Amino acid sequence: MSTERRGVVRAGVAYAVLVVGALLTVAPLVLSALTAVKKPRQFANESALATPHPATLDNFRTVLDQGLGRAVAVTALMTVCLTCGQLLFSVMAGYAFARIEFPGRDVLFWTYLGTMMVPSAVTLVPLYLMFAKLGWLNTFWALVLPFLFGSPYAIFLLRQYFRAIPGEIIDAARVDGANTLDILVSVVAPMSRPILATLTVITVVSQWNNFMWPLVAASGPKWQVLTVATANMQTQYNSQWTLIMAATTLAIAPLVVVFVVFQRQVLRSIAVTGLK
Repeated sequence: MSTERRGVVRAGVAYAVLVVGALLTVAPLVLSALTAVKKPRQFANESALATPHPATLDNFRTVLDQGLGRAVAVTALMTVCLTCGQLLFSVMAGYAFARIEFPGRDVLFWTYLGTMMVPSAVTLVPLYLMFAKLGWLNTFWALVLPFLFGSPYAIFLLRQYFRAIPGEIIDAARVDGANTLDILVSVVAPMSRPILATLTVITVVSQWNNFMWPLVAASGPKWQVLTVATANMQTQYNSQWTLIMAATTLAIAPLVVVFVVFQRQVLRSIAVTGLK
């Protein structure tokens, strides 16, 4: 077999593997959406892959009326607050660790980064006791405060990105009279849009899907988030799969929209930073 034909065969095998992987990834989402718009009778009597006839939105109305609508609103508010807070504080901390000289900078950075190796389950009980002492359990503050001020992963990623920005650009801004905040807002941040978009997607997905801490910190219905509400519905509607899939589809749809909106920036950040 010639070298050219061998390359074509390898490329064909690679594409076939990618197509199979994509189908395995997308198939559960498509099946969930198909089931969500079926009537219970059709789902019980026909194949799970059968096309809905006719499609109905009654399942979505039912789960929204049962409290899922409030859970969506709470989760959206929590995610927006945490995303804004994490981006703001992570950008400032990442820039400080990358470009500002101060005593103990590297020791502090690597010590903080080392907290990534601590499982979240270890901090669950201390966090719970702290918020219980403050009387903040079952409040919005309990949902957002533990994750509002940045994360080690975000700060590490931004620090590495900021270090790759040519120092001559920052020096030129200082010569023009810009202070540190001006440089960060007007020079560094605009040059870092791809990595900021990537962090936005990562933060939105992680906080939207957060389950364990909201389950412990806000057990009441008032501040119940979407993941907890969906889990409760799986128990409440144990055999009504159309309702369960409607709730699941509502939980997934915003994440798909976020990825579609930011996909170009995410791919650009991967190309710029060389991440694989």
